[in-house]
Amino acid sequence: MMGKVLDNLPKYSLWLALALLGWLAIAVFGPKLGVIGWQTGFGFMTVTAGPILMAVVALVALVALAATLLRRPRRPWWKAAVALAIPAILFTALLQMRARSQEVPPIHDVSTDLRNPPQYSAATLALRREAGANPLVDYGTPLGEMEMWQGVDRDLAIRNHADIIAGEYGDLQPIPVGRATREEAMNAVVAAMGEIGLQDVRTDSAAGLVEGTAETFAYGFRDDVVARITDTRIDLRSASRVGVSDLGYNAERLRDLSDAIEDRLGR
Repeated sequence: MMGKVLDNLPKYSLWLALALLGWLAIAVFGPKLGVIGWQTGFGFMTVTAGPILMAVVALVALVALAATLLRRPRRPWWKAAVALAIPAILFTALLQMRARSQEVPPIHDVSTDLRNPPQYSAATLALRREAGANPLVDYGTPLGEMEMWQGVDRDLAIRNHADIIAGEYGDLQPIPVGRATREEAMNAVVAAMGEIGLQDVRTDSAAGLVEGTAETFAYGFRDDVVARITDTRIDLRSASRVGVSDLGYNAERLRDLSDAIEDRLGR
């Protein structure tokens, strides 16, 4: 009986590894499709349960691989090897995500104007309320005084968003309009937002605002982006709807958007 189990263990381990892939596929794409909430897909299925399931599959695969290599006649070992590689690759991806989270500040709202960041339109604010999104932060309030950041280390607790953005993302600066008219600048922003993949791009010429929504491929996280255009400069802001840390993606997005706008303004 035990010999038969060992003979079939590589096959069983591969089935478990494929089931693990299915589990994580649901976790990653379920929130995007509206099947499950992001707290379930990202929080529970990926961050909490994911490493445990990966460890179980890896252990079974390791035993299966050892059994195929040590027993005679030797059974096909590749199934166990593939089964071991799958959780190893997935766990490496989780470690990389965790490492990235430790390299960037735990904020999810960045702007090129730290004293007076662009404000979102009433329509965008309504969308955020409907989605149960994070409240927009006051850039002058220390993190330790806001509920979401209770428990952060003392060095972060005494710093506000303006301090953090200036220190960590000092390259994010307003874009001079130069000789372009306000209309030309607004058109450049609209085209640039489309180029970097923002959705639902909308304009308010009277207020000098252009807004769009970014949605991640995995988990379907949404960030709201706004550009404020005046006669002299363009300021940008990007804020995530959910989560404490954005893993640096909002700042990265503003860099890409700034480059695309400057290309269109002939910088």
